[in-house]
Amino acid sequence: MRGTTRTMAVAGVSALALLTAACSGDSADPSTSAGASGSASAGAAGGSIVVNGCTPENPLIASNTGETCGGNVLDTITSKLVHYNTDTAQPEMDIAESIETEDNQNFTVKIKADYKFDDGTPVTSDSFVKAWNYASYGPNGQGGSYFFTPIEGFADLQCTGEGDDPCAGAGKPKAEEMTGLKVVDPTTFTIKTTEKVSNLPVRLGYTAFAPQPEAFFADPEAFGKKPVGAGPFKFDSWTEGQSIVVVKNPDYSGAYPAKLDKIDFKIYQDTDAAYNELLAGQLDVLNAIPVSALIDDKYKTDLGERTSQRETGVIQYVGINPKADPSLANPEIRRAISMAIDREAINKAIFNGTRVSAAGWVSPVVDGFQENVCGESCVFDAAKAKAALDAAGGYTGKLTLTYNGDGDHKAWTEATCNSIKAALSIECTATPKVDFKTFLTDLGEEKIKGMFRMGWVMDYPSIENFLAPIYTAGADSNYFAYDNPAFGKALQEAAAAPSLDEANAKYQEAEKVISADFPTIPMYYGKATMGFSEKVGDFKITPFGNPDYASMTAKS
Repeated sequence: MRGTTRTMAVAGVSALALLTAACSGDSADPSTSAGASGSASAGAAGGSIVVNGCTPENPLIASNTGETCGGNVLDTITSKLVHYNTDTAQPEMDIAESIETEDNQNFTVKIKADYKFDDGTPVTSDSFVKAWNYASYGPNGQGGSYFFTPIEGFADLQCTGEGDDPCAGAGKPKAEEMTGLKVVDPTTFTIKTTEKVSNLPVRLGYTAFAPQPEAFFADPEAFGKKPVGAGPFKFDSWTEGQSIVVVKNPDYSGAYPAKLDKIDFKIYQDTDAAYNELLAGQLDVLNAIPVSALIDDKYKTDLGERTSQRETGVIQYVGINPKADPSLANPEIRRAISMAIDREAINKAIFNGTRVSAAGWVSPVVDGFQENVCGESCVFDAAKAKAALDAAGGYTGKLTLTYNGDGDHKAWTEATCNSIKAALSIECTATPKVDFKTFLTDLGEEKIKGMFRMGWVMDYPSIENFLAPIYTAGADSNYFAYDNPAFGKALQEAAAAPSLDEANAKYQEAEKVISADFPTIPMYYGKATMGFSEKVGDFKITPFGNPDYASMTAKS
């Protein structure tokens, strides 16, 4: 879950060409030009830092981690076929030597022969093929299995039964391995997709596509508590509720080595507490300035030049699950609520103008973004909102807006409820869950009625990533019970398109279907605002809204 213009594979052009071409783009650092105070001055290699973290939803398994708490850690300890440029998000070769296709359906992947996991074992074609088959096999229950849907044979690995255990008895999958994955030799494997997939090489830098060592398959449960990766850092320790520690991988094989010796992801339940520890010198990196410090630019006074800001591939929105709350099943009621939210006033009062009000469901930083697809439905107008609600039959219930209490969402969710109450005369209460893990669990079990806050950080730089993983029927992050065949058809046609422009046009059609159905209420596009201590050097924010830990240094 995690843009700038990028080139995608097209028929007759190898992915090797498109990915290596991406390296020759503008080398300017966006993290120091989008209203940022600038990159910190360079420090020496080595040293350790403490950064703010949160409790992962699941054990640290790449194919079962779809949220930022675990994902931020896995990003430091894993390498994938593709690496996304930390300035531009352009895909570049990493473990892959080449990814080639002539038809966007049959891909040949050659990997570098000298890549190793941090346990000393080699990264081979098997490391990918076995990991991807494990992720896709229904009984393994991997949340990231959705990302392998395009590969031929994926459907045969899914459970077909119903009830509490759809994998029991006759519900057992037909196969354990996808027919679309073939190992040619230790450094070559092939991928065949069911249909053409124009941006498949671009996707392969996402965490779910990471390879796994043999140790993983021997005991996945134990592995999730002490993972092994091929990244610039390696796992050191995990103290539940307190911290996750990674250290520099001395045997790292890739082109993006770590400079720091150690990163301690200290787990906080409250962003203000983390901010106070940053001011006290007990925390070195805070990846989101709390709203209390944004007011009147207090954080700039407190931190001076030790801040950075940039627009990122992130979107915040309000979600609704009609199955959990039928009173909100009418999309016109949801549309009326959207028009009742004064995004600009909330941005000014709560965020001090550090957000960008959303006018659609796709981040502006990715190629294919279309302006104002939401139209007047995302523009505050109390009179139109009330008229729209009346035309939809009115609303007599009591609304709740649920948020995770460890994510600094209290102020803006309360302000959102106040805006809805003022415009529509509906009772609305912002309601916290203790932490993100609990929040996601309750969403997955459809226990949350009313509205709920959600955010999406792009997994890979594509318009498709803001649509398919969130709104496809049955997708792991589809917490809205959304299912529209017209949306699915547009996605299929986009994936099969022979060119970037044609693919984007179809993805834009899919977003217009979303706009008509209004399953979620767009709120803000991402703009990351971070702070760091005097100890930190070479601070940079990636297009995914994360600190670039691999290039970071620590001053003595």
